[in-house]
Amino acid sequence: MSPSIASGTRLMPDFYLRDDVLWVARELLGKVLVTSFDGQRTAGIITEVEAYRAPDDKACHAYGNRRTPRTEVMFRAGGCAYIYLCYGLHHLFNVVTGPAGQAHAVLVRAIEPLDGLALMCNRRRYPAPTLLTSRQKIALTTGPGALAQALGFHTSQSGQRLTDAHSPMWIEDHGARIASTDIASGPRIGVAYAGECAAWEWRFWLRHSPYVRQQP
Repeated sequence: MSPSIASGTRLMPDFYLRDDVLWVARELLGKVLVTSFDGQRTAGIITEVEAYRAPDDKACHAYGNRRTPRTEVMFRAGGCAYIYLCYGLHHLFNVVTGPAGQAHAVLVRAIEPLDGLALMCNRRRYPAPTLLTSRQKIALTTGPGALAQALGFHTSQSGQRLTDAHSPMWIEDHGARIASTDIASGPRIGVAYAGECAAWEWRFWLRHSPYVRQQP
């Protein structure tokens, strides 16, 4: 799957405002996540996501509709970025979904690089694209911390609307239609603390893509 970067159309607000975060998460698979910081463009096909839903999801930062300076972004209308720091190291990129006040979000866990590969390698301190091993090509953007670093995301950008005309980050539809049989699901990674919610199969990925983090 290698759509042309020039052919994509930005997703409109109504895509993000739907109140079923599981549906939105599945539909994000195959879409193209794009950043353009300082005129430098990077992009990749979304291959793996996880859904989080307040107030009942104990793995969600806004569980119980908890509002903090960090989670306040999650209560905005769908279509903005929620970027938070994990373990003090990784700036993880999420898409807020649903109507304002609902606090639903989708964590983007992996992408297949399409555009700006050299810049991605530089940000990740990897060798030049022509020198990458097969393993490095996959690791470059597989895992939420890896893809966020490769695309240049930072917590300072949290709250940025993806649908604004001049936004430096957005998601495009390149016409890929993913059959339900090509989507796999399973429990989310790293949420063992979430009690019964840890078993919910709210992680979705493209079944045949190598750009997917394997469950530990």
